[in-house]
Amino acid sequence: MFDDSRAIFFQIAEQLEEQVLDGTLPEGARAPSTNELAAFHGINPATAAKGLNLLVDAGVLHKQRGIGMFVSTGARQALRTRRQQDFAATFLTPVLAEAARLGMTREELAQMLLSTTITPSEKP
Repeated sequence: MFDDSRAIFFQIAEQLEEQVLDGTLPEGARAPSTNELAAFHGINPATAAKGLNLLVDAGVLHKQRGIGMFVSTGARQALRTRRQQDFAATFLTPVLAEAARLGMTREELAQMLLSTTITPSEKP
């Protein structure tokens, strides 16, 4: 269930981010509590709390004293924007740099992208 190469609290935060992005956890909805996450995943509540607090610090979740944590308004779009920026930095910048080294124009690169087919197993 968890990847041993990364801290569990990061993975908890990422799982909740995915739920916000795919609409499973919509804006305004109550997020799972520290104890609910700890029990579900069989982890220490402090680890679950650390994951939740990452999302609070990022503005994805907000606390309502005595009630719980809720998905913040605008969280889905903020996550999409951040992920798009990360995608560009991780994948597009190196592709553009390599295309420049090969002497390709942006138009040639765009045509290459448009002519590339994705098989059903590769689709998200």
